[in-house]
Amino acid sequence: MTSVAVLGTGIMGAPMARNLAAAGLRVTAWNRTREKAQPLAEHGITVAGTAAGAVEGADVIVTMLSDAGAVRAAMTAAVPALRAGQVWAQMSTVGPAAAAELAALAAEHGLAYVDAPVQGTRQPAEQGKLLVLAAGPQEARKAVEPVFDAVGQRTLWLGEDGADGTASKLKLATVSYAISLTAVVAESLALAKGLGLDPGLVGEVISGGPLDNAYFQGKSKAIIAGDFTPSFTVANAEKDTRLIVETGAAAGVRLDVVAAAGERFRRAAARGHGGEDMAATYHASFDEQG
Repeated sequence: MTSVAVLGTGIMGAPMARNLAAAGLRVTAWNRTREKAQPLAEHGITVAGTAAGAVEGADVIVTMLSDAGAVRAAMTAAVPALRAGQVWAQMSTVGPAAAAELAALAAEHGLAYVDAPVQGTRQPAEQGKLLVLAAGPQEARKAVEPVFDAVGQRTLWLGEDGADGTASKLKLATVSYAISLTAVVAESLALAKGLGLDPGLVGEVISGGPLDNAYFQGKSKAIIAGDFTPSFTVANAEKDTRLIVETGAAAGVRLDVVAAAGERFRRAAARGHGGEDMAATYHASFDEQG
C-alpha cells in the first residue's frame, strides 16, 4: 500500500486527501492550522501535528499550499524526517522559477522531485477529476501513479525534468485564461447592472450561442445569485496574477489583460472579498457603496 503525506488541507488539499484515502492509500495529513485538517480523521486519515510527523515513512509527499513560500517553509520544517528516495509531488501553483528552487531543495535531501500542478478548482478536486500537469523522472512515475489517478481524471506528462518548470509554465498559461475570463464575465454583468439592466439578460443573449461555455454559465449564475462560496478565492487569484505577470515579463511577454484582472482582484480583496470565490471580482466594478 502506498503511503502518502499531504501537506496543506485547504480548499484543494482536503478533498484530494479524502480521495487518496478512498482509493485505498494510507494517508497522513498536516496543515499549519490543525483544526482545518482534523475533520479528515473521520475518513481514516491520520492528522499529524507537524510537517515532519506527516512525512515520516511516507512513500510520496504531496504539497498543496498557497504559494512557494508556504511550500518551502513546510518542507524545510519536514527536513528532520525526510529520507532519500521519497518522491515529492509538488502540486501547488508556484511558477517555474520557484519550481527550480524547490527541485534543488529536493535534491539536497535525495528526494525525487515531480513538478505537478493541477488544473481545476474545488469541485473537480472533490470529484477526483483534476487534470495533473506533471514533469519528473521516469523512476518516480510508478510511485505517483496511484496518487495522480486518485485525485485526477488524467495526467499529462510533459517531460522528465521537474526542475525546468515545464509543468508550472503550462499551469500559468492555463490559469491565466481562467482568471482573465472570470474578470471578463464579471465586468459584463456589472456593466449591465450599472446601465439599469437585469444582468440575467446577458446570459439570455450568450446562452446557446458561439460565446457560450460552461465556465460562463457557472460564474455568471454565481454572480447573479450572489453566491460567492469559494471554489478558488479572490486572494489566490490575485496571487496568481502577480506570478503570471512576473513570469511573462521575465520571458519578454506583456500580459495586459491578466494584469488588469489583478488590479480588480486587489480592489475586491481590499473591500473584504478576499476569501470569497474569484467571481467576487464583480464587486470591484462599483464604488464602495455600489
